[in-house]
Amino acid sequence: MKRKLLWMGFVFMIFTGIILAGCSHTNAPKSDAGQKTGDDSKPVSNSLLDAKWNDVLAQAKGQTVNMYMWGGSDSINRYIDEWVAPRLKKEADVTLKRVPMNDTKDIINKLLADKQAGKKDGSIDIMWINGENFKAAKDNSLLWGSFASKLPNENQYVDVKAPDVASDFGLPTDGTEAPWGKAQFVFAYDSDKLKNPPKSMKELLEWTKKNPGKFTYPAPPDFTGSAFIRHVIYEQTGGYEPYMKANVDEKTMNDKTKPAWDFLNELKPYLWREGKTYPESVAKLDQLYGNGEVWMTMSYDPSSAASQVKKGAFPKSTRTFVLEKGTLSNTHYLSIPFNSVHLAGAMAAINFLLSPDAQIAKADPANWGDFTALDPKKLSADDQKRLASIDRGEATLPIDVLASHRVPETPAAYVDEFEKEWTQNVAKK
Repeated sequence: MKRKLLWMGFVFMIFTGIILAGCSHTNAPKSDAGQKTGDDSKPVSNSLLDAKWNDVLAQAKGQTVNMYMWGGSDSINRYIDEWVAPRLKKEADVTLKRVPMNDTKDIINKLLADKQAGKKDGSIDIMWINGENFKAAKDNSLLWGSFASKLPNENQYVDVKAPDVASDFGLPTDGTEAPWGKAQFVFAYDSDKLKNPPKSMKELLEWTKKNPGKFTYPAPPDFTGSAFIRHVIYEQTGGYEPYMKANVDEKTMNDKTKPAWDFLNELKPYLWREGKTYPESVAKLDQLYGNGEVWMTMSYDPSSAASQVKKGAFPKSTRTFVLEKGTLSNTHYLSIPFNSVHLAGAMAAINFLLSPDAQIAKADPANWGDFTALDPKKLSADDQKRLASIDRGEATLPIDVLASHRVPETPAAYVDEFEKEWTQNVAKK
């Protein structure tokens, strides 16, 4: 009898434990990770996106956020590591860990692998993207959700209706990425060696023929090298207007872009190393310029040359110029992947990066020199003065000169096609 009672008690304990465990699981707070997968076929929980901002900050406390980004600029890396990270830790108790990548496409490929493997606990919490990488992320459901409108600093300081904010290379952002900064393509040159820089592709060709080996450009898929090629296409084929359509007709486009490939092939034998090889990155091109092997370099950051002069990498005689018919400009963004496990921390970090203090510090060439993503008219009078008083250095063109020479980027669908055509029609010839 005693053994029977013991056995019945044991069974009752097990049964009670199962019931309690089930109740505990049902009432447990749900993790924010994976709430928005970007896959429309799955139900979406909006608990974090619908939460009050103070609740987001409360959840963010103590989190370590991995920020995957291109790591080819020392000044950008220092800005993140030495200016942003300690202040974010102090203000929000969020630890920001920068993870450098050679190419943003590597980030997209990592997320694609995660997606295919069904990995819901990814290592990427924030990624720095735009253009064709945003298109690839959006097309493959690699983005978490429409978080940008939940950020207090975006709502207060960003002109969210501006065309260069609301869309990224022709694609609506839909709140899945927050603007971080604005950029415009410039050429840099040594004014001691080059008194009158070329202002058109025709003049560039003439100058390069007279100064063989003193000019080159990075090979695509380097972002800056790819942008240089788009300038050639614009100028050799009648401007940017024909490439503003969202859909790409490959045959028509290939026929139309032939003059650009003819131009680049005529330029090729007069390039550095006779065009038999190209710098693999803009960082490599900057090194060639810094040591005097070439007399020009290029950047999608108008303040990059001034930053390089300040740290002694470029000669003090460095200046910048834009083409008469304009240079490409765009906005770059921060986004959160579908499988981030620190969503609250990522939102808190991105919101901090959009604060006036962080944006004004970023605009200073001593830190980076990137143009702000904020609308200056939305800043306080004091912050407007702080922004206007930044010494951008002699190598940086005035804002009004840059603004009057801006031309739009092509929709992202064109970029891959242009790069493929360059490989086929220029690199392999």
